[in-house]
Amino acid sequence: MSFSTSFWNITKSYRKLLSKYPLITQAVQAGTLMALGDQIAQNVVERRQWKDLDFVRTAQFGSIGFFVAGPTLRTWYGILDKRIGSKGGLVVLKKVCCDQLLFAPSFLAVLLSTIGILQGNDLEQLKVKLRNEYPDILKNNYKLWPMVQLINFYVVSLQYQVLVVQVVALFWNTYICYRTSLGTERLVI
Repeated sequence: MSFSTSFWNITKSYRKLLSKYPLITQAVQAGTLMALGDQIAQNVVERRQWKDLDFVRTAQFGSIGFFVAGPTLRTWYGILDKRIGSKGGLVVLKKVCCDQLLFAPSFLAVLLSTIGILQGNDLEQLKVKLRNEYPDILKNNYKLWPMVQLINFYVVSLQYQVLVVQVVALFWNTYICYRTSLGTERLVI
């Protein structure tokens, strides 16, 4: 079987799963890509050796993708599509504004808090971590995501928008995993 045949078979299976089980499919893809982002952070950015890799941390980031990011993004994009619409330049601008001014700041706070809790931080440590990391991460969010979302909302159909975001987020998640792991040895459940 050739590479192109395998690719098209995987694509066909993915579309079928996405059509039949959209929420779980997007949760699995988000979890997988967040775990992969953590492994990229550990292997490439942190330059850890095999024996030093923290697979518990990777599993925890994967869980955040599966239980938080995937379902939340799928639901949010459905709400935007239902309330604002799906076609036209003005619709896209409204979606990007809602996404970046309402959703992104609150989602980042939830994401960073969840990571902090998994790292074993108490309430005071969470407050300090958020105060120290949140502004810079939000600022960097605005350097990347508005353009990604303009393209995503304008070109991509609703059922594939979470996938597009998660593919771009592979690199974003690498950054988040690295930033939130500074000063911690291991995420602790």
